[in-house]
Amino acid sequence: MSGDRLLLDTNIVLYFLAGDATLLPLFEEKDLIVSVITELELLGYQELSDKERTSITQFLHHCTIMDVTSDVKEKAINIRRSYRIKLPDAMIMALHSAEMFQ
Repeated sequence: MSGDRLLLDTNIVLYFLAGDATLLPLFEEKDLIVSVITELELLGYQELSDKERTSITQFLHHCTIMDVTSDVKEKAINIRRSYRIKLPDAMIMALHSAEMFQ
């Protein structure tokens, strides 16, 4: 992965939005990327308040949302068949290995 791009997992975004200041230097001058899976996880939480939804939406406007392609789906299938990990994590791993990061 290029040094100017950073693929963020859902938990990292949540830590940042909760005020974890240790992440600020890591995010500076980076192209922040989240997968469509992370976007769905963040915005799909049932108990999300209006304030939290607004905060997440504002953060996502500063990110590149990486969608799922046929290549990514195939990689995720192979990852799931090879390792015992949850589907969202397999998708994020597959997105990480996508052409955007080569």
